[in-house]
Amino acid sequence: MISSEWISRLWLLQLAFTMAVLAVLLLRRPCRRWLGAERSFQLWMLPPLAMLVSQLPHAITHTAAPPTLVHIVATAGGAFPAMPQATMSSDWRTAVVAAWLAGMVAVGLLGWFVQSRYWHRLRNATPASGPSRWPVLFAAEPELGPALVGAWRPRIILPADFKTRYDECEQALILAHEEAHARRRDGLWSLCAVVVVAVCWPHTLAWLGWRLFRLDQELACDAAVMRDHHGLRRRYAQAMLKTLSAASALPVGCAWSPRHPLTERIAMLKEKPSLTRHRIGGYVVAFCASTLAGMVYAATPAVPEGKGVAPNHYGLSIDVAYNGGAPETHFAQCLKPGQYVTVNGSATGVAAWNGRFTVVPAEGGQLEVQGDLSGGTLEEPVHPKVRGQPGQTATIEVGEVHHGDVKSNHSIRLDVTARLGC
Repeated sequence: MISSEWISRLWLLQLAFTMAVLAVLLLRRPCRRWLGAERSFQLWMLPPLAMLVSQLPHAITHTAAPPTLVHIVATAGGAFPAMPQATMSSDWRTAVVAAWLAGMVAVGLLGWFVQSRYWHRLRNATPASGPSRWPVLFAAEPELGPALVGAWRPRIILPADFKTRYDECEQALILAHEEAHARRRDGLWSLCAVVVVAVCWPHTLAWLGWRLFRLDQELACDAAVMRDHHGLRRRYAQAMLKTLSAASALPVGCAWSPRHPLTERIAMLKEKPSLTRHRIGGYVVAFCASTLAGMVYAATPAVPEGKGVAPNHYGLSIDVAYNGGAPETHFAQCLKPGQYVTVNGSATGVAAWNGRFTVVPAEGGQLEVQGDLSGGTLEEPVHPKVRGQPGQTATIEVGEVHHGDVKSNHSIRLDVTARLGC
């Protein structure tokens, strides 16, 4: 069922997002203190990167199984058995997916509404002449701007009283701030953040992360301006104090708003990491990104859920033990899809038995071992089925004989391990 596949993928997205955001929350302040605000802001690339990696298909290889706890958490979203077709209309998973998609659409529409309302208020804006590489507009209202609006073709918005509110030095610093936003493509980063929040809208960390992302974005831009105008910290702080705009944070863009803690921004102007630490910070961020991506990739199921591409072969190993003892016989076989392996044996107190086994893919990236057993102490053939992640061992035990209230332990235990590939 498609709803089961969607739930599995959404579950993996949430796990990857949670893991990445917690890493950012843990590292952002130490990174800002030691390596600078610009490197600290770059940590926010980790959540979308982790979410993308969690959806990548895995190569079909013979690998060791992940730790049990990791496997349980990573596959919990697809662990529920499929419901019969007749109950499709009442499948709660379909309702969950529908509600999730509705929330994503609602968040997207809200962002579009806020962005459109801002653009509507700019309908009477007039172009400004100047040396800026990006279009500059004077808004018709003093409450609009300074801001950078847009992702693909950003525009710098200045308030109507820009030339009277600021002196020439402050005007240059404000323009440098907005140009730094445009140069760093912060409008595009803001759009990416909106998409992440829309996908993870039920998650509390999504909204907390959005607020901290915007703060770190402004701190990074302040640091970029101070790197080029390091002797004008006091004048830059004065320009900040004059720019308490009433505008809310733009979904796609960067607007000065009361939501940015001004005292923290002014305090951070004193911080100026050395060029060496700035360069080291680039390696640190790259290391964090590659490490987190590898951890997420290793923790996700070995194959995509549902109708993923099936492997050409399955590896199946079977250890046979009798009467609760240690394994006495080991079988290993490489099977094509749909192929069976025949297993038989006997032991003291257990009559000869025989069986056959095959491996089929199951939900949640699992593999299902299906068997047919007869003989031994079995009064009639049995058809056991066990599921597990590739490389994990499952147990099939049959053959206990009961005489009234007395149980005779003439049993056959088979420890089966299915793998992707041979």
